[in-house]
Amino acid sequence: MTPADIHRILVIKLRHIGDVLLTTPVYRAIKSKLPETHTSVLVNSGTEQMMTGNPNIDEIIVFDRSIKKLPLIKRFKSETFFLREIRDRGFDTTIDLTGGDRGAIASYFCGAGLRIGRHTHKFSLWGKKTLYTDLTRVDHTQHVVVQNLQMLKTLSINDVQRHALVEIHVPDEVMQTVSKALEARAVCYSDTLVHMHPMSRWFFKCWKDDYTAEIITWLNKNGVKVILTAAPDAKERERLERIVSLTALSATERNGGLITLDGSISLKTLAAISARCAVFFGVDSAPMHIAAAVNTPVAALFGPTCAFNWGPWDNEARSLHPYPHRSGVQICGIHTVIQRDWPCIPCNQDGCNGSKISNCLDDITPDEVKQALTKKLNNRTKKEGGGLAPPQTPL
Repeated sequence: MTPADIHRILVIKLRHIGDVLLTTPVYRAIKSKLPETHTSVLVNSGTEQMMTGNPNIDEIIVFDRSIKKLPLIKRFKSETFFLREIRDRGFDTTIDLTGGDRGAIASYFCGAGLRIGRHTHKFSLWGKKTLYTDLTRVDHTQHVVVQNLQMLKTLSINDVQRHALVEIHVPDEVMQTVSKALEARAVCYSDTLVHMHPMSRWFFKCWKDDYTAEIITWLNKNGVKVILTAAPDAKERERLERIVSLTALSATERNGGLITLDGSISLKTLAAISARCAVFFGVDSAPMHIAAAVNTPVAALFGPTCAFNWGPWDNEARSLHPYPHRSGVQICGIHTVIQRDWPCIPCNQDGCNGSKISNCLDDITPDEVKQALTKKLNNRTKKEGGGLAPPQTPL
């Protein structure tokens, strides 16, 4: 099959929010090479907001993850019906960016003549590699954005750097709603704002609560207002409350300088908040990728995970090797990753010795974070012509 024979493409990414967002350069590349092709994407429920509004996507197909909780027979019927619906759309090409079993099965049963999958030496499902017609090798030492684009080689799309733009489309009404909500909290456009999202669905990626509280206190004491967010998960909300309680701020100071949002906001709203802020500070998480996608400078803490795969993507730099080192502090354009350079990093383990606590994260000091945030706030101030007030840091 040649590119001229391709009319309907299904791109599959059945993963989490950040994973889905980092696939957006793929759709830009497809539309650039094959502008008349109908491009559909298959994603998990809860991640579709990363795709909505994207002009390079013609259709979003959502897999309802609640199906997994059904009794076995009902689940089988529901999944079979879902696969039949996909097959009826008449796709001639599938690109499975997921690498999981469900993505491979969906790719095969949709009936496409060209089915592109990722080559790997390990296939969890017996015979899984036979479900694809083409297996593409990617460079696992490169960033996930680049790996995703490498999956388009079979379509003769090779100009990776030109298409490497991670994007999330935030409606104007969402931006306006955020502006009005901030005005109601006495936030002005002249205020310096930092968006902090210290959580991850995996707590072994999180920093110490008291350290996070110290950064909030330091920012507030230096005239910087903080917007603190978390996911709707009860454990995250509980931890957020603990962080607020650990700050050395009076109730009056909190009212004036700390805005806490407990997870009831949408992902588009989260993006709008980051877009309004001078800097985003957090850990390796989906909100970190969202902040980078709206071109807000990011200072991110990485522990046992691979920054060279998952560091915040800089849309201006678009380097194919944005984080060239295995570990340590690295800067890519407007973004900074703070990570220890220990020989055990990255181990990709859920805490040291299964403890769910990463010593490499806990070893990062608040002073290191203050220095990184000070540089970013100062750089933003120069860029904006003095519109931001950097903290008078006592370093």
